[in-house]
Amino acid sequence: MSGGGGSAFRRRVERAAELRSIRASGSTVQENDELSAAEEELRQKRAAVDDAAKAEYLIRDAMAQGKFDNLKYAGKPVPGLGEVYDPDWWVKGLLQRENITGLGPTAILLRTEDAALDDRLDEQFSEKQVRDILADFNTRVIDARRQLQGGPPVVTRTRDVDAELARWRERRAALAAAAAAAAPEPEPRRPWWRRLGSRG
Repeated sequence: MSGGGGSAFRRRVERAAELRSIRASGSTVQENDELSAAEEELRQKRAAVDDAAKAEYLIRDAMAQGKFDNLKYAGKPVPGLGEVYDPDWWVKGLLQRENITGLGPTAILLRTEDAALDDRLDEQFSEKQVRDILADFNTRVIDARRQLQGGPPVVTRTRDVDAELARWRERRAALAAAAAAAAPEPEPRRPWWRRLGSRG
């Protein structure tokens, strides 16, 4: 069979399969031909319209449906529009949006941790917990000073464990005194025999 004869045979087989499916669906050949002609006309109309017109139509349609009504920056300036280009803008935006911590140069992370260390120590209940936290912090500061990883220099100081424990005890005592002063005086309780007499 030659190449032309093979393609003609294939077209006849496809047409026969098409006719069988038309008969099975209950529609006539004429109805199917009309449907195919309408689909081809629609395909040609779509091909004749350029991409800019399609985009313009889709935007107008979305505006008519109200899809642009409650946008986040509607009527506000776009953030970062006049700033110098930063190649890491998306990473910084992700860190800010998701409030991700623990990423960055070691020197800056240690400074941030040092600033919040007193509050973290005040949340602890025993001296052993305070000592463990301070020992871990001091070890990481010393390791960061020894390693030359680049970035800003490590200027965070180590903490004196005994001095920090004394300050922690003072803050705890002041907190307990403030709580005791704020607590209302309990009502004096009457003896049990007087309470028995008032029942009757």
